[in-house]
Amino acid sequence: MVNTAALISVLFVAASTGARADPVTIVVLGDSLTAGYGLSAEDAFPAKLQLALAAGAIEAVVINAGVSGDTSAGGLARLAWSMGDRPDLAIIELGANDALRGLAPEATFENLAEILQWLDDQEIPSLLTGMLAPPNMGEDYGRAFNAIYPRLADSFGVELYPFFLDGVAANPALLQEDGMHPNSEGVDVIVAGMMPLVVKALSALVTN
Repeated sequence: MVNTAALISVLFVAASTGARADPVTIVVLGDSLTAGYGLSAEDAFPAKLQLALAAGAIEAVVINAGVSGDTSAGGLARLAWSMGDRPDLAIIELGANDALRGLAPEATFENLAEILQWLDDQEIPSLLTGMLAPPNMGEDYGRAFNAIYPRLADSFGVELYPFFLDGVAANPALLQEDGMHPNSEGVDVIVAGMMPLVVKALSALVTN
């Protein structure tokens, strides 16, 4: 289990000794779950992640590169533009719309693999977030789709947050009226769940 407090301490010490003078830059490439569909800009995942990092004495700029309705193919098409001037870390949150549309899981895998390969070629560290297929797509589709993210993590050696909506999906108190997108409190749950992996990724930046 990741010791978040210890990793934050590493970041704080590194910053105070000059190992990292500038804020780290994080780009979150995703769909409506990143863009903050139905929420104010301040309540979207990237903004709340930045606040959570600041609360832990980690100076970071988290850029929202989410586009509502985007598929893995759409994310791949705008990848280079979205990464701008080479961020310190890329968080990839894509695939939900692929599953909702019943797109071929292998096509989703290939698109995400191209994204991760491009980031690797550019020497941009990445963190992958997983998604689960909706139950109405059937067991066969679900098995094939849900296996995409562990396969990618193993193939590229990247950290994986297995399910972006972990602790939020199917909980009406944490979802908007559409039953799909998190409300502000739901985003808080997602940020809290992902913080250990984000901090772990950032600790490698300031100590290298």
